[in-house]
Amino acid sequence: MQIEKEENEVRRKKETDSVRLVDGGSRCAGRVEVLHDGQWGTVCDDSWDKSHAAVVCRELGCGEAVDAKSSAYFGPGSGPIWMDDVGCSGSESTLKSCTSQGWGKHNCGHSEDAGVICSGEVRLVGGSRCSGRVEVLHGGTWYTVCDADFDQQDAEVVCRELDCGLHC
Repeated sequence: MQIEKEENEVRRKKETDSVRLVDGGSRCAGRVEVLHDGQWGTVCDDSWDKSHAAVVCRELGCGEAVDAKSSAYFGPGSGPIWMDDVGCSGSESTLKSCTSQGWGKHNCGHSEDAGVICSGEVRLVGGSRCSGRVEVLHGGTWYTVCDADFDQQDAEVVCRELDCGLHC
């Protein structure tokens, strides 16, 4: 059983080794970068929306898409711009499964690098993007957080994690 679990983790790591989020303060937020031909490069924000962000979040195991960012929100990248005019329905398992102009074909600069904010291992349910019942992701399942001993400091951590300001 342990060997199977380790093999699944290795397989998952290999699958997620082709996309990463950079300069967002956590592994589940940042500028989108993809690995192609052994080199990391960015993704242009043309047509970039929450359906694209959902694919990235899913691929990284980072929960749900909270926001899709444009205009180098997390700072401009460097190196190649690998993808432009990305087309995702939102159900793809990897960003590379989405359509684009082709590797390295683009009409943008790093001031247009795409970014993503994922819920990570926390989300709010039954309200708006920045209000609701707190749930955490554990072992692939979402669980409600008990309010016993949940205080203002805990709430502020959740709000920051979801990019909802200090108080949500």
